[in-house]
Amino acid sequence: MSYLDNILFAVLLIVGFGFFAASVKKIIRNINLGVDVDRKDNPKARWKNMALIALGQSKMVRRPVAGILHIFVYVGFIIINIELLEIIIDGLFGTHRGFAPYLGVVYDVLIASFEILAILVIIAVVTFWIRRNVIRLKRFVSNDLTGFPKSDANYILYFETVLMILFLLMNASDLHLQNVPGGYSHFHKAGSYPISQFIAPIFNGTSNEVVGLLFEVFWWLHIVGILVFMNYLYFSKHLHILLAFPNTYFANLKPEGQFDNLASVTKEVKLMMDPNADPFAAVPADENAHPAKFGASDVQDLNWVQLLNAYTCTECGRCTSSCPANQTGKKLSPRKIMMDTRDRLTEVGKNIDANKGVFIPDNKTLLNDYITPEELWACTSCNACVEECPVNISPLSIIMDMRRYLVMEQSAAPMSLNAMMTNIENNGAPWQYSQQDRLNWKNEN
Repeated sequence: MSYLDNILFAVLLIVGFGFFAASVKKIIRNINLGVDVDRKDNPKARWKNMALIALGQSKMVRRPVAGILHIFVYVGFIIINIELLEIIIDGLFGTHRGFAPYLGVVYDVLIASFEILAILVIIAVVTFWIRRNVIRLKRFVSNDLTGFPKSDANYILYFETVLMILFLLMNASDLHLQNVPGGYSHFHKAGSYPISQFIAPIFNGTSNEVVGLLFEVFWWLHIVGILVFMNYLYFSKHLHILLAFPNTYFANLKPEGQFDNLASVTKEVKLMMDPNADPFAAVPADENAHPAKFGASDVQDLNWVQLLNAYTCTECGRCTSSCPANQTGKKLSPRKIMMDTRDRLTEVGKNIDANKGVFIPDNKTLLNDYITPEELWACTSCNACVEECPVNISPLSIIMDMRRYLVMEQSAAPMSLNAMMTNIENNGAPWQYSQQDRLNWKNEN
């Protein structure tokens, strides 16, 4: 590569990583719009969660076919990025296979591993495409997965296939030039190519200059493709590639089914039960101060972990396919809950960007404009969606917070639930008869 090429490559890296850094900054900003919640407890258990679930893919392999194929793609993504480091060094300094002189035989093993993984990734991606577009598995053709979310999955599959093909063509043309009698330019023998060796013969009979030009084309397209893919992640469900790690680390460690009590309500209940308590202690010192909102009606009312969940959602649909409410024809889809939360959060972020860092009310909320009460009340709170999620996302926590808002802020619970709560208040039981009649059933015989 000439000095001009090196400079062009450096500019390309600066632009690519610069846009990526700006996207990451926006994501962090948007996540921090959420209410603060402490997730620093028990770091040992949190590191274990991240190692087993995000790195070890332990929940993915519960469905073996998809799980094993996903591991091929995942491991390929992680390991082949080592090759990206070499490409960056070669691009900046004009070297060829810059790691080879320092790694020796290890380099041969690495390149061979990269190639085998590349072909496994292509096989996995083709299989995923067939499952989505030919077999049309039910969870990929649901009503909540239309438009861009549906196309996005295919775009990523095409991206990955093209990147792997370019990688193998780059290696094949490189291998051809390495084997030119007497050597060619700066191409020295380096690496082992178990897959590319079968592709390299297509260049036989082609002049070395043309093969050298093709190598440059494959090389540039590969690195540009990687940078485009990296910046596309901000708009894509594949953001989970990066966020699965923090998401599993900060996931809730409490037993599934254990809900948090509202601190303000807990405080008032304790005051009511304490005969020595000051009855006015629960009143804010500032009479003009607005009381804390109960539950959540918009994304700013959710906590930051829930917003991280929204960005991490893989849209795989395992949650929805295991949801008993959805299986019985109810409108609820846990996947849609997460997608709607992310869409609203993105909309709020754009609002802030357009108004110089300040959110201007837009007369929209997550509740009603994105998620309907019908969806929320269809939930049985069984935790099936939480259990199924491969990256420890909790749609249920968002559903419960929005239900709280409906009940405690708007008194908008369904009639059957209002009747039950009235009976508990008046009769000490969910049924509409007095406490004295509770045991009458034993006299029926």
